[in-house]
Amino acid sequence: MCGIVGYIGKRDVAPLLLEGLQRLEYRGYDSSGIVISSPKSAALKMVKAKGRVRELEARVPKRFAGTTGIAHTRWATHGAPSDLNAHPHLDAENKVAVVHNGIIDNASDLRARLNADGVEFLSETDTEVLTHLIARSQAPTLEERVREALRLIEGTYGIAVMHADFPDRIVVARNGSPVVLGIGEKEMFVASDVAALVSHTRQVVTLDDGEMATLKADDFRTYTTEGSTTSATPTTVEWEAESYDMGGHDTYMHKEISEQAEAVDRVLRGRIDDRFSTVHLGGLNLDARDARGVRRVKILGCGTSYHAGQIGAQLIEELARIPADAEPASEFRYRNPVVDPDTLYVAVSQSGETYDVLAAVQELKRKGARVLGVVNVVGSAIARETDGGVYVHAGPEVCVVSTKCFTNTVVSFALLALHLGRIRDLSVADGKRIIAGLRKLPAQIAEILDREDEIEKLAGEYADARSMMFIGRVRGYPVAREASLKLKEVSYIHAEAYPASELKHGPLALIEPAMPTVAIVPDDDLLEKNRAALEEIKARDGRILAVAHQEQPKADHTIVVPKNEDELDPILMGIPLQLLAYHTALALGRDIDKPRNLAKSVTVE
Repeated sequence: MCGIVGYIGKRDVAPLLLEGLQRLEYRGYDSSGIVISSPKSAALKMVKAKGRVRELEARVPKRFAGTTGIAHTRWATHGAPSDLNAHPHLDAENKVAVVHNGIIDNASDLRARLNADGVEFLSETDTEVLTHLIARSQAPTLEERVREALRLIEGTYGIAVMHADFPDRIVVARNGSPVVLGIGEKEMFVASDVAALVSHTRQVVTLDDGEMATLKADDFRTYTTEGSTTSATPTTVEWEAESYDMGGHDTYMHKEISEQAEAVDRVLRGRIDDRFSTVHLGGLNLDARDARGVRRVKILGCGTSYHAGQIGAQLIEELARIPADAEPASEFRYRNPVVDPDTLYVAVSQSGETYDVLAAVQELKRKGARVLGVVNVVGSAIARETDGGVYVHAGPEVCVVSTKCFTNTVVSFALLALHLGRIRDLSVADGKRIIAGLRKLPAQIAEILDREDEIEKLAGEYADARSMMFIGRVRGYPVAREASLKLKEVSYIHAEAYPASELKHGPLALIEPAMPTVAIVPDDDLLEKNRAALEEIKARDGRILAVAHQEQPKADHTIVVPKNEDELDPILMGIPLQLLAYHTALALGRDIDKPRNLAKSVTVE
């Protein structure tokens, strides 16, 4: 994964590219680089640096003028972070520059062939192969040179290419990794994410897989990798530049946790239908007859989206009485699954570009399945490739670890479950009950966030733990899994999640005073079962932090959250655990927005 940004126009390009890289650093942050050219000199000038974008900025000379350039911030796949492995990559004559997001699967074979032809490589990256392939082409246009090189490539890519012999253009291409064009006034931009563009233009064109584009200062055109012209109509980005700023918070994670009441209100707005005790989800493209024909729901996601899908599957089973389950998309696409025509598949992705999810969608579509998308980013690849879906309207999420998008995704699943349930057998009374619960969520989330000081103190009590266990039953188990993931992602404390019912089948062996347990204990029909699990832990001198609707006598500490409807309680019970992970990481001095070894949008396998 990485961040790509490029510009062609009349402005001084280096400050624009550096600003874009700062906005994209959440997509990769182990090294970065910039290459520019000027109408007065066709020679390419490059600066690269290991580390954060600030390290690159410190290296850029004061006299580094140009009006065309491409830049990149990296998350390593091939080769350790270093100056040499940083993008852009140049050919031996410093004429061709390439930035690349993705993985070239046959890079080793191509490298061996190029080595045999006398090409010397400076980096360990797969991307440098593409640079040399373009440089060796004798085609009359840059577009054809790039096209020839791409014909030899197997794998995924989002690329931007400059050539000293063609100083009036940037050529870009996409296959499995996002590329977005920004349309300005006598200037053009390109990026892997609209976050790098919205300060300068909100008119964008998103390339499809197998599509290329040529950017000139006053024009752009799109076409396929085979050369056929395509039509591209710019759309307007929903969010403004201020949406990507910290807004007075110390970290994006804290900002995004604090925005959840407003975000949930936004995902509900305009969708509730009180007359029929249901919701409007116009983007589903699924009429009532089709909905009644659904015999099973399969939800596919990765990481946090997978956990949201687990809660979503439970909501669909409870409210719509349709068998439903969730599975990691990365596993689903490799196990040659049976694709049932009566199954509704739901692909979940915050970015809408998650590679494993996108690949699963493409395989399902190839086999004739009906696939819906639950995504945050309008116009993203999964949104375009699915038959319909639900936008979660969480707003831009910049921190690598997902918080508000997780919450809004689960709320979106509650809306989908209510919609399907009212088409099938859910009563008007139950529909009204769920709608009343949904409407209470924003105020209840705000109530939880108002108790942040209390949760910060609890984080100090548990920050010395080397490992933690998270447990929950049925509705509480996906909450435990997501909370465990949040803690390990941002604090680097080892954490495991188990169903509370599984404790006596092995995990109890781990219980000791140094191994705290976080228990999800809602007031539902399993309350006494959950309390019995706390008894088992306490009998073995385990420390317990409970998240519950009332104080738990066997717990050392309890975070009390407001009670909603049983089906909706998991939405609220995860929020204090986001704050727990945040303040634990803060106490340990972690880099909260950019945790080690991780990047935001996983667009490679």
